[in-house]
Amino acid sequence: MKRTSFVLMPVPPFRLDLTVWALRRRPANQIDCWDGNTFRRVLEIDHEPAEVSVQQDGAADRPSLSVSISAHSLSSSRQKEVKNQLERMLGLRQDLSSFYRLAKQDPKIAPLVEEFRGLKPPRFPTVFEAVANGIACQQLSLLVGILLLSRLAGKYGQTIASSKLHSFPSPEDLFGARFNSLKALGFSGHKAEFLLAIAANERQGNLDLEKLEYCDNQAALEILESLPGIGRWTAEYVLLRGLGRLNVFPGDDVGARNNLARFLGRRRPLDYEGVGRAVAKWQPYAGFIYFHLLLARIRDAGWLSNGERGESAGFRRNAA
Repeated sequence: MKRTSFVLMPVPPFRLDLTVWALRRRPANQIDCWDGNTFRRVLEIDHEPAEVSVQQDGAADRPSLSVSISAHSLSSSRQKEVKNQLERMLGLRQDLSSFYRLAKQDPKIAPLVEEFRGLKPPRFPTVFEAVANGIACQQLSLLVGILLLSRLAGKYGQTIASSKLHSFPSPEDLFGARFNSLKALGFSGHKAEFLLAIAANERQGNLDLEKLEYCDNQAALEILESLPGIGRWTAEYVLLRGLGRLNVFPGDDVGARNNLARFLGRRRPLDYEGVGRAVAKWQPYAGFIYFHLLLARIRDAGWLSNGERGESAGFRRNAA
């Protein structure tokens, strides 16, 4: 086993704890691990696992990140790919100065943004992982969806010697996975079918989800909604969490709708069009407000300050 370390310098302000919580969403997440000081995850680099540990040195306005990698092979190209994936996952190169100017002028969101100053918009390391997350969490509590994804990683993801962590499985890792095996993990028959079909299409070269990076929102939505098992909610979820489109607030996300209505003091639930009208004044950062509202619920559950205590009954379907 080989090990190396290096330093990354995020665009300030940056807080690792807030950004990791927006990525992992629930304490039950066994893929994105956080102990209050260190973020740990197994990434797949050239189809081989590399365990990455990240710690923050310095305050939000002068941040630096100490990164350690353990892997069987640590060529310069693999180290560069780890750096690229971390920058993507943790939003390290995002300059949000215009967002902070917008928030400062809006007395409603200014306190929320100030409280979570240093949050960066997280992204899954691959679009396929974003798609899988969306499918797994459809019509379920977020806790159950994350448990399903953690089981999937434990069975099909890659790991390195002496590590208890597993990568999120790539389409190649799912080669040979059987429908009944996914059902045994807790996936419904439809979800198992959809996930395996998309993985097979990606693996066979009939689909390249990463190319959605070069599509505008409408074109990306149309491609995603043409895939089995993906409707408007999942497609918008992928745009935000997989492609980093910060102007997308998934309007069909029941948990996010409730978070927004609660934040705005609305007594009646918001529908899809109502969400769009409510977040219009925060464009092109409506999706970033989505992450702030998610963190507010995580804070209310006590996980930010008091450790990881388990799922709150108040967090229900599609809450992030």
